[in-house]
Amino acid sequence: MSLRRLRALRTSAAVLCVLAALLPFATGCTRSAEAGSPADVTLRAGATGWKVEEAVLKFAHLDDTPYTVRWSLFQGGDQQLQAVRAGALDLALSSEIPPVFAAADGRPNFKVVAVERGSTLNQEVVVPKGSQVTSIAGLKGKKVGYVQNTTAHYFLYELLKRAGLKWSDVDAKPLLPNDGLAALNGGSLDAFASYGTSVITAHQRGARTIGSGADVLSGNFLWSARDSVLGNDAQKAAAADLIARIDTAYAYVRDGREAAFAKVIAAQTHQPVAQAEADLVAQQKQRPTTLHPVDDAAIASEQKVADVFTELGALTSPLTVKSFWTTSLDADLEKAL
Repeated sequence: MSLRRLRALRTSAAVLCVLAALLPFATGCTRSAEAGSPADVTLRAGATGWKVEEAVLKFAHLDDTPYTVRWSLFQGGDQQLQAVRAGALDLALSSEIPPVFAAADGRPNFKVVAVERGSTLNQEVVVPKGSQVTSIAGLKGKKVGYVQNTTAHYFLYELLKRAGLKWSDVDAKPLLPNDGLAALNGGSLDAFASYGTSVITAHQRGARTIGSGADVLSGNFLWSARDSVLGNDAQKAAAADLIARIDTAYAYVRDGREAAFAKVIAAQTHQPVAQAEADLVAQQKQRPTTLHPVDDAAIASEQKVADVFTELGALTSPLTVKSFWTTSLDADLEKAL
């Protein structure tokens, strides 16, 4: 049963039976509140920048999950993976980079369970208003902020290399998005490599783009789940259902509702609605947000990223990323997507 059909039935008395068929942990339509039922499941999920996944589910009328989802906000996917490692999150959504560092000690307590293909726009190196720097090559000897162990770290390194510079040719400063933005605006940084709302805000304050990660990054964003979730049939099924709902929600937005959802985005990111709509349309045109089960190509893509960080020296030893990926959610996702 597709989630599109599920949405059409959401107001009918039959919806609990539909969910019981979709979610294998449901024990029956008349016993949904009993132990092991959807009502007993709580998923703690992370979001970066703002709670866009929660918002798009609500916009598409798909937030009525039979289980509870508690969304927590972080400045980056790296912080989400740290929370997973600490037992504070069940599900994290990040770029390919944070799981690499979260698993680098050889004792990860999570697995990558799904791939969200998404836009790589708003991943930029920006300079402040009035800066004389016009290119990545012009950063030699400059103070450059970046968000460590994230896409910003990766695409800054790649852009420097393409410009004929080494990492040591710049004074690289690891900073969180908000701190980096403040430093850029305060004049203590010559450039800042970041993403998402921090880039949007930087442009609102007059920053210019001198480099983009759009064609450097793969566009693979990874859903990681704690091992304890994968070991619990009820939580595992709920995780697959939640990820599939997000896929359907984005399809709902693309079905002629970009202008309406842009109003939601604008309210959260404090930008004009017209700009939010233009950005949303451009992002979905570049690479529509879609969810996919784990496959060999996605694993190989992250392995390439891990190898770059080994080359950079950020990883002290080579890492085999396949060790923290699993296809255990594939069957459930394929049924729901």
